[in-house]
Amino acid sequence: MGRRRLVRLQPVAQLGADPPAARVQRRRGRFWWLKWVAGAALLALLIGEAVYLWPRLHESWRALTEIHWGWVAACIFAQAFSLSGYGRMQKQLLHAGGVSVSQRRSVSVIYASTAMAVTLPAGQVFSTAFTYRETRRWGASPLVASWQLAISGVIAAAGLALLGVGGAVVVGGRVSPFTLIVSLGGVIALIWAIRYASSHPNSIESAVRWVLHRYNTLRKNAPETGMDRVREVLDQLESVKLGAADAALSGVWALMHRAGDVACLGLACMAIGGDPTWSGILISFAVGKAVGTIPLAPGGLVLVDATLIATLTSAASLTAPEAVAAAFVYRGVSFILVAIVGWIVFLFLFRRHQRENLKFDVEMERREVGRSESERRASKRLRGEGIS
Repeated sequence: MGRRRLVRLQPVAQLGADPPAARVQRRRGRFWWLKWVAGAALLALLIGEAVYLWPRLHESWRALTEIHWGWVAACIFAQAFSLSGYGRMQKQLLHAGGVSVSQRRSVSVIYASTAMAVTLPAGQVFSTAFTYRETRRWGASPLVASWQLAISGVIAAAGLALLGVGGAVVVGGRVSPFTLIVSLGGVIALIWAIRYASSHPNSIESAVRWVLHRYNTLRKNAPETGMDRVREVLDQLESVKLGAADAALSGVWALMHRAGDVACLGLACMAIGGDPTWSGILISFAVGKAVGTIPLAPGGLVLVDATLIATLTSAASLTAPEAVAAAFVYRGVSFILVAIVGWIVFLFLFRRHQRENLKFDVEMERREVGRSESERRASKRLRGEGIS
């Protein structure tokens, strides 16, 4: 009979697999206790603020129980008016790029993208990507879709700056002429540059070719490297015809958008029985929107609310309890209600699109490649004939 071999079982630790307790102990860092200290400090801060603010919160709750629902309805209407204005501005800018879209479809995208912007982490990124994709579905070229997003943001930012300046002027504050020149001149210069580029593509191409040749010389590339892409972009830019009528109407719809949102804040103050000064409302709105652009929380949660309460109290002549109640009503309409409506619109109108995204992207890429090739051949043929 063969000799039996005795096999000793080695401990689990020697086989290279640590026990669970050992693994947990090894992953735990030296300062693991800091998160518990931070959590306890945050909890203590919230409890302290609740105790300190309870009298004001109690009075604010009483103001909310005596709310005037007619003003709340007007507040909701003003917010809908504001988003409709933004939808019309988007529609007008796309019209300048040769894309026709109905107001209903434009506003639907505005509601859905706004819901993404105010509820998702990094919501502005998702919102921008969603709007870009939908405008591409409407037939916009990549340049027109990107241009529409960029100039919409510029016009909205300029309008916000003008509101802040207007509020300061009404209050009696001194406004630097430089601020006014930057606010108005920036938009005018951008619109003029776009109109010039779309009307004089040859001069733009000559300037870009000069710069590109110098760059290619430094990089030791062929002189014409990259010019095909430049011509492709300029061909798309030629389709953007931002005339005086389109520019003026875009400005009107942007003003309508901002005016509706400001009215929503003012009506929220009236809904809780407050008597705000409209110059203070303008300043509170501008400061709140500026703080809301800080990407620390979805929709500027907490930051915007605290800013509105502080500015409504200091600038709009509301008491602290009235400011808390007014901020609650305004944010309930402009943030919570708009987000709910926007996600409902997304689920009913755009959810199916998300399943088709890959197929759509492949199809759009194929079309763009085919269009670029045909435009390049046509451009070469025209140059060969000496037409351009």
